[in-house]
Amino acid sequence: MTVARTHIHWFLAAAIAIVPSVGVNAATTDPDAGTWRMIVLTGPTQVPVGAPAQITSLDYQAELASIKSAQSRITSEQRRIIDYWKGGGVLRWNELMLQLVARANLPPAPNPDGTYPVPDATNPFADPVFPFANPPFAARAYSYVAVAQFEALKAAWYYKYLYNRPAPSKVDTNIQALIPTDVPAYPSEDAVMSGVNAELMRLLFPAYVELITLKAGEQRQAALLSGKATASDIAAGVALGRAIAAIFVARAASDGMGVAGGSPALWALLPARAAVRGDIPWQSMDKPARPPMLPFFGNVRPWMLTPDQIVAERPAPPPSTSSPLMAQEVAEVRKYVDTGTREELAIANFWADGPGTPTPPGHWMFIAAPHIRKAEYSEVRAARAFALVAMALHDAAVGCWETKYFYYNPRPSHLDPGLKSIIGLPNFPSYTSGHSTFSGAAAGVLSYLFPTNRDEFQRQKNEASISRLYGGIHYRSDLEVGMGHGARLAGYTVRFAETDGADLALRTTTARTK
Repeated sequence: MTVARTHIHWFLAAAIAIVPSVGVNAATTDPDAGTWRMIVLTGPTQVPVGAPAQITSLDYQAELASIKSAQSRITSEQRRIIDYWKGGGVLRWNELMLQLVARANLPPAPNPDGTYPVPDATNPFADPVFPFANPPFAARAYSYVAVAQFEALKAAWYYKYLYNRPAPSKVDTNIQALIPTDVPAYPSEDAVMSGVNAELMRLLFPAYVELITLKAGEQRQAALLSGKATASDIAAGVALGRAIAAIFVARAASDGMGVAGGSPALWALLPARAAVRGDIPWQSMDKPARPPMLPFFGNVRPWMLTPDQIVAERPAPPPSTSSPLMAQEVAEVRKYVDTGTREELAIANFWADGPGTPTPPGHWMFIAAPHIRKAEYSEVRAARAFALVAMALHDAAVGCWETKYFYYNPRPSHLDPGLKSIIGLPNFPSYTSGHSTFSGAAAGVLSYLFPTNRDEFQRQKNEASISRLYGGIHYRSDLEVGMGHGARLAGYTVRFAETDGADLALRTTTARTK
């Protein structure tokens, strides 16, 4: 049994704080990041940031005096906050996203009459609490936060190197550099992150607004007390982050998520396509039967594909439910359920990623984090890495859900009622495997970002995929086709990344240092 699986669950490791090194000892500060290709914004100047006051001005000198005064009476709690945010704002916000998704990943319980309540965004503290952070919701949430953060930091980098105002600790040697920095201070990248992340996360997880607001305030406080930014650096950063968040909030309001759940009338139409093929349609195995999970998420707006490309990338049909091949696949599932080894059971549980976890997309965001930390990226390059992984995961969710509800294929335990799955049975059609599609997508992007670790990512992809067969909830065709589908969808993100300007910048910097 591998070391990782000696934990009761992989996400317990997330309770152990990542020790960030992003930004502090970065191989490059990426001074040209403001020129990198945008994803949503039209350009780095879409949100204007006015010029700062000169460092010789009375107002700026007063800001420096305020920092010196604050540092002279710094408390142990303030030092803890500085240490927490030191060099790793991008990593810390990713940690918080994992925690929020895990807290919110709780399916609603049925009402006494057998119906199921729907979480209400306008009343997030009601029962059930909004949101139910299921895998598609989570993939979308990770991507909105990661992409908005990346866009905001690219814009911040543009203005940083346009105005080139140094950090307070570099202007006044009496100010301690408790968080060293080699990038210009205006606008503050910490404040940009606090502004953009807090606005989007409060939208996505309104029941946790107090925690989100606290973390955003802590990050700004750390930037100020550490001698990294003045009050005006922070004010400009917050304004930039919030303005960019508003652009993403507007996109989210019209991306199709609001109607992804459908209605009873629409749910009733879903089995028809399977029936026309002569196949047995999927049905909920919950008692009482639960409505299908986000059956129209396949219509939600992707990041790197058009809706037509999502349809064009849809895999070919699964084996017919009446075919000999399907009978063989059902028998294989039954074999693993009845005679699985301890190692296979461990793999099934390790990758289960059910309620109370950050979901399968979150598992891959968690996998990405230590590689990003070890790479010692600048904050903007770290944000790029998370954004690329998250975009691929979101597009995988859209493509997979479009496929699932197009074919509406039943689960193994529907075709073999005597089959009792080892792990929780998801409440949506079988073909293709979400785990496999997510894993194919994430492994593809991570292999591009960290090619020396490609074999590790491929092993994890294969293990995550086969875990669903070991658990008794997917056929082999679900796995193999899903992994291929995810890899193809990831290709769109990788092709974007290859031409966004960041690779060229890194190669140029590497060449200069040799």
